[in-house]
Amino acid sequence: MSAFDRELLEAAGRGDAATVRLALDSGAGVDVRDGHGRTPLLRAALADRVEAARLLVAAGADVNARDERQDSPWLVTGVTGSVAMMRVLLPAGPDLAQRNRFGGIALIPAAERGHVGYVRALLEETAIDVDHVNDLGWTALLEAVILGDGGRDHTRVVELLLGAGATPDLADGNGVTPLEHAERRGLPGIAALLRDAERGAA
Repeated sequence: MSAFDRELLEAAGRGDAATVRLALDSGAGVDVRDGHGRTPLLRAALADRVEAARLLVAAGADVNARDERQDSPWLVTGVTGSVAMMRVLLPAGPDLAQRNRFGGIALIPAAERGHVGYVRALLEETAIDVDHVNDLGWTALLEAVILGDGGRDHTRVVELLLGAGATPDLADGNGVTPLEHAERRGLPGIAALLRDAERGAA
């Protein structure tokens, strides 16, 4: 690894756009990897360094390049919930079906964390699979119900997912539906949304 490669990796992570540009102009590899397999773009995405990411995407950085944890720049936007980063990466053609180490697509961790703005933007601006099932047998809707706190943000995420066509009674691997999970967890607001959605789908 050259000194310019190292400089690019460090600058991307701290959001130093000027140094990113200089390192690229000096011949640094746009998809060089650090010791954990992370590219400059992944480091920028993890830290939500949007301007650095914009330069890297313009230079041809791979939005789907995975590290040793099977994370990629695209996938981590679902974790951070950064709409700005999502929109920087979209023109580079991310693989919407790319799966993380749990078998989930970007929508699922975003639903789990209650990233309302991100979930809305992802559903409105992409053709992501709203009913994708991860290795645990859970959809984004199930994750929002099972792992969410039942508060305003997770309730809104459930509304958005249902509004985007999520199957309200798509059960987990044990045959338990989102409504049953909501009732077991004592989430009356979310349960009411799911009950209405099930009636509407019947």
